Amino acid sequence: MIVVDTNVVAYLLLPGARTPEAEAAFHNDPDWAAPMLWRSELRNVLALYLRRAEFALSRAVAIMDQAEKLMRGREYQVAAERILAAAAQSTCTAYDCEFVALAQELGVPLVTTDSMILRQFPATAVALGRFAKT
Repeated sequence: MIVVDTNVVAYLLLPGARTPEAEAAFHNDPDWAAPMLWRSELRNVLALYLRRAEFALSRAVAIMDQAEKLMRGREYQVAAERILAAAAQSTCTAYDCEFVALAQELGVPLVTTDSMILRQFPATAVALGRFAKT
C-alpha cells in the first residue's frame, strides 16, 4: 500500500506527460490510499479542465467516477491532531499534511510530486518518478 497525493491520481487518469510515471507507480503498487480530501482536490482539477473547455462535463463526471472506483475502500479520515502536528513541524498546508499524516499513520510512503512535501518530509514522502522506477 502507498498513499498518493491527488496529483498522482490525476496523472493516472488525465493523459499527459506524467501519465507514464503514474502508470508505473500503479503497476508497482496498485493499492493506493488517500485521505477523503483527495475527492475535493480532484474535483477542483476537473473544474479547471472544464473552465478551459478541455473536455465536456460528461467526461469530467466519468473521470471522477473512475477515480472513485480506483480509491474505493482506501479512503481515510485523518485525525486533526495528526494533521496539525505535521503542519506545526513544516510550512506545508494543512491540506498537504493530511496526506503526510495518513502515510505516517499507515506506515507507508506518500508518493507525490510536491517538492515542498518531499523536502520537508523526506522520511515519509517519495517522488513519483523515483517510486515509478522501483
